[in-house]
Amino acid sequence: MEFMNEGMPVLNEHNKQEYPPMHTAEHLLNGEMARRYGHGRAFSAHIERKKSKLDYHLPQALTDEELRSLEEYINNIVRENVEVTEEYISQREAADRFDMSRLPGDASDTVRVVHVGEYDQCLCAGTHVGRTGEIGIFRITSSRWQDGVQRIVFKLS
Repeated sequence: MEFMNEGMPVLNEHNKQEYPPMHTAEHLLNGEMARRYGHGRAFSAHIERKKSKLDYHLPQALTDEELRSLEEYINNIVRENVEVTEEYISQREAADRFDMSRLPGDASDTVRVVHVGEYDQCLCAGTHVGRTGEIGIFRITSSRWQDGVQRIVFKLS
């Protein structure tokens, strides 16, 4: 069961608090990282209200210019105020469209796909804003690359 107050964290069935604007921003960053660099979505994520971090497998560090380009890309989508929607499909259909490796073994046959406009779609059980304009300003605050892992830390304001 989920309980939500507009703009407030959500308590989900796993007693985990989520902050919908940050979680939706994570979708945008993940989708664009996968498209630009072809190494998939983050393999590790820590999403919180104040700041969040995502880790990606990359062969070399992202440049400052690449990081600023990602930031600009996401803020443009925020300004577009696109709708965030969901659809429910079978696992069989999902297997043709998505990486199913992170789906829990006890997941139902029906799974949820979250769409952030035409910019991202992925399997997700989390909470999201209704439109990207609710995210706020996206800022990459730091990054580091070590041993093939690119970490990106970001905040919303």
